[in-house]
Amino acid sequence: MRIILILIFTNSFFFSYSQSDVDKILKGGEIIVNGLSFLKKDKSEVKENNSKVIESVCIKNKLTDKITFIIVGKDEEDNTIKKEMVIQKDGKECVFELPKGIYTYEIVLANKEVYKKGEYKFNEEITITVKPD
Repeated sequence: MRIILILIFTNSFFFSYSQSDVDKILKGGEIIVNGLSFLKKDKSEVKENNSKVIESVCIKNKLTDKITFIIVGKDEEDNTIKKEMVIQKDGKECVFELPKGIYTYEIVLANKEVYKKGEYKFNEEITITVKPD
C-alpha cells in the first residue's frame, strides 16, 4: 500500500517538476521506508529477547471428542498459575501472556479420564496438537 502511494506521489511530480527533483523525492522516499522497516524490526527483536512472558500458547484438539487441557505452574513471585481450557473436537484454544517456566499439564477427556499428563518447559510461543496415539 505504501509503495503504491509513493509511486502515485512521485508520478504526480514527474510531470510537473524537472528530473532532478523526482530523483530527490525517490531517494527521500526510499530512505524513509527503509528507516521505518529498520525501526520496526529492532523493536520486535528487543521485545522477544527481554520478555519474560510468552505471547501465546495454543492447543489444537484432533481427538474424536472435546478435551480439557489444564496447565499449572509458578511465576517469578512464586504465585501459582493455573489455566484450564475446554477444546472442542477439531478446535483450537489459546492462552495469552503466559509467564515463561516449567508447567505441569494434564489432558482430560470428556468422560473425565486422564488422557496424558506430564511437564513441559514453556519458553516460546507454541501450538500443541493433541492427536490419538
